[in-house]
Amino acid sequence: MSIKTGLALVLGLSFVATAADARDDRLRLPLAAALASPDAKATLDPGIHLYFGKQPYAAPTQRMGVFSTNKKTNFFNKTDEQGCNWVFLGAAKQLQDRARKMGGNAVVNIVSMYKNQEFSSETHFECGAGNVVGGVALRGEVVFLK
Repeated sequence: MSIKTGLALVLGLSFVATAADARDDRLRLPLAAALASPDAKATLDPGIHLYFGKQPYAAPTQRMGVFSTNKKTNFFNKTDEQGCNWVFLGAAKQLQDRARKMGGNAVVNIVSMYKNQEFSSETHFECGAGNVVGGVALRGEVVFLK
């Protein structure tokens, strides 16, 4: 085998391996399914309300700032939907934890921030799903509602 042929073979195989390892699917999944799950009931605080996209909410008596989360989880032995819902709940819980810490009782205007690109929806969230790891990034404003 010539050096050129060997080099071409190595480069070709590394490209195939890199492409196979680099799955990065952008999924939009329903909020209702994730929020109605038994995991949501066990994870999320019902006393700190979450409002996605342009969902209406009462006038805040106090605004405490805009905060972001970026959670990742392994997708080993999970479907994309299972992994995305799980990591979404972790990101939503982080927003609730921030609200609790600051004395807020809600997080409003929550949007997905997949690769720093905003996706605003009242019905869906975005998740990045790879071969082994997936992630959800959320941004929302912590407030105190009447």
